[in-house]
Amino acid sequence: MTVTLTLDILTSPVLDGVKHGFFARRGGASSGIFEGLNCGGGSSDQAEIVALNRERAADAMGVTADRLVTVHQVHSARAVILDDVPADRPEADAIVTATPGLAITVLTADCQPVLFADREAGVVAAAHAGWRGAVDGILEATVDTMVEAGARREAIHAVIGPSISQRNYEVGQEFFERFHDEHPETARFFVNGADGKYLFDLPAYGLSRLRSAGVAVAEWTRHCTYADPDRFYSYRRATHRGEADYGRLISAIRL
Repeated sequence: MTVTLTLDILTSPVLDGVKHGFFARRGGASSGIFEGLNCGGGSSDQAEIVALNRERAADAMGVTADRLVTVHQVHSARAVILDDVPADRPEADAIVTATPGLAITVLTADCQPVLFADREAGVVAAAHAGWRGAVDGILEATVDTMVEAGARREAIHAVIGPSISQRNYEVGQEFFERFHDEHPETARFFVNGADGKYLFDLPAYGLSRLRSAGVAVAEWTRHCTYADPDRFYSYRRATHRGEADYGRLISAIRL
């Protein structure tokens, strides 16, 4: 992993040769509970400050702010191909592009940000994969859409960025049963927690889905959003603290 001096940007050797970054919260202009690089336009942070943070991320990606593209994330299994900046943000949870200079992004705060690339074909993707999207097939949909755009499944590399780790992801019996009743083999992603609860391994589940989809290489950066408040935003941590809102981390990739 590498880190810039101003912004804190995680990169992975799995995606070497493709401009990308999982941006942490350091180096942003937001303050208070949003302190840092909050890029979430849907948060209650000041719009002009969020815009400034997005400009900083765009500059780090070598594009203008208008070329830093995201979608309206809805925890779906929908991936879209974008050849240019859309007039209106489509409802989707993954973006695929083969257009150089278009930085595609997703926003997260515990969910998995996943960046994909087929360097040879010149196709990249970014996906937002919480538990619901992962169960419904957003990762497979992203891979399928990349293939539709000209990628080869066996040449795709994928990296899961900072996400909530199993140690900090407590879930109830109903959550466990939703997985186990349909797919008993998913029991391996759960361990017993306190008071009859379970701990769910979201990144391991994501990696399993990626590998089953046939990608060449898949890894997790092994950064937990919940466990490191100085570096990452976390929806669950903000909820546990009783905070009114939370920041969103941006992850980006471009050709």
